[in-house]
Amino acid sequence: MKISLVQLNPQHDRARNLEAARRLMAEAMATDRPDLIVLPEYFELLGTSTEQKMALAQPHGGDAYRMAQDFARENKVFVHAGTIMEKVEGENRIYNVSFVFDREGNQIAAYRKIHMFDITAPDGTNYRESATIKPGEDIVTYDIDGVKVGCAICYDIRFAELFLELERQGCEVIVLPAAFTLQTGKDHWELLARSRAVETQTYFVACGQTGTNIVDGVPKACYGHSLVVDPWGHVIARASDGEGFVTARIDPAQIKRVRNLIPMTQHRRLACN
Repeated sequence: MKISLVQLNPQHDRARNLEAARRLMAEAMATDRPDLIVLPEYFELLGTSTEQKMALAQPHGGDAYRMAQDFARENKVFVHAGTIMEKVEGENRIYNVSFVFDREGNQIAAYRKIHMFDITAPDGTNYRESATIKPGEDIVTYDIDGVKVGCAICYDIRFAELFLELERQGCEVIVLPAAFTLQTGKDHWELLARSRAVETQTYFVACGQTGTNIVDGVPKACYGHSLVVDPWGHVIARASDGEGFVTARIDPAQIKRVRNLIPMTQHRRLACN
């Protein structure tokens, strides 16, 4: 099984962003013929004001949804469509959702981000994701040709209990689209990805945005460096700076080997609720 991670720097124009995403997805298909393509968080649109973000969110089945769905069907590939802004009727907040499509373009999963990025960065910049995003509640998995995949998004990466539950539910691969800030990413991105892979003994697939966006009039940089970590904690694929894609091969035998060497599931004594 092969997974391609598409790293993007979306700006204010949704149509151009979707065109850039489709172009790189097509290049990945032509070059590597992956079974699964992963897009980053907010691949359709990120750089904008908070008010515009709310106004530009579309109901279920909008432009980004249809692009990913059509690409999956036309190319007979699974698509983990990063995250899409989903308007919620009767709500003053939106959902940040990962939609997943199978080879026929059928939606097989929808994961709504659980943990909200409400932090103060080292330079004093405040992030208050909960002001515009309504948190989800459900843990979500899906199946690709007999391999069970778990869903997470960006800030979720810091909450080990989510990933331990995904492992308990039988996941062998975990996919995390992100728009990780440069300030936190340079110190924590790889550290956290490798930690989540080791503690769950899964392949950890972290697909990030790259480059700078203007949000509420302020330049904000994303770290990029999309990567795949194997169950032993080794980084087996990593994207360079800038837009592009990287592909890794997933070997279920490696998962079994690691879990047999260190049978953590059998040794675990403390419940994590």
